[in-house]
Amino acid sequence: MLNLLALALMCLFSCMPNENQMPPDGNSAPMLKKSIHEFKVTDINGDSFDFSSLKGKKIMVVNTASKCGLTPQYKGLEALYNKYKDKNFIIVGFPANDFMSQEPGTNEEIASFCSKNYGVSFPMMAKISVKGKDMHPIYRFLTSGNENGLEDNQVKWNFQKYLLNEEGFLEKVISPSTEPDDEEIVRWIEAE
Repeated sequence: MLNLLALALMCLFSCMPNENQMPPDGNSAPMLKKSIHEFKVTDINGDSFDFSSLKGKKIMVVNTASKCGLTPQYKGLEALYNKYKDKNFIIVGFPANDFMSQEPGTNEEIASFCSKNYGVSFPMMAKISVKGKDMHPIYRFLTSGNENGLEDNQVKWNFQKYLLNEEGFLEKVISPSTEPDDEEIVRWIEAE
């Protein structure tokens, strides 16, 4: 009888969601916390890009635009990428035309602009939408606390930065106006 009671209690507790599965807003419905490693996207050249290939690396995801007051951040992003790319860090750029039509170009035009003007060598993905009804699934993940396990947030402008750990889980959301070499970002990259 005692063994049966112990077995029943084990089953009960093993079926209960743990605190990591509860939504950040304290809601009782369990969340579906995901890793960015679950996503496949299309890169700027039309090829498939599988985020699972980045397991073990810290990742910065940033939405970009070519005709924005923050566009010079490409230079800082490239410098940061070159400094840390051999230390398990990568930047992945997502061009988006969601803010005042500041990324009107085609994927080919964007790739040419990034290469010619800023020497961008970090991976750039195909142009997507980062907000609204056409929001790409990867940005639904990044902005939904139920999916990312960290917080609900909105993409405020071009060059918002999302920092994800080696397991692909979101750890920080950084303001668009924060420069890529900001101390908070560098400390996060360098932390063990």
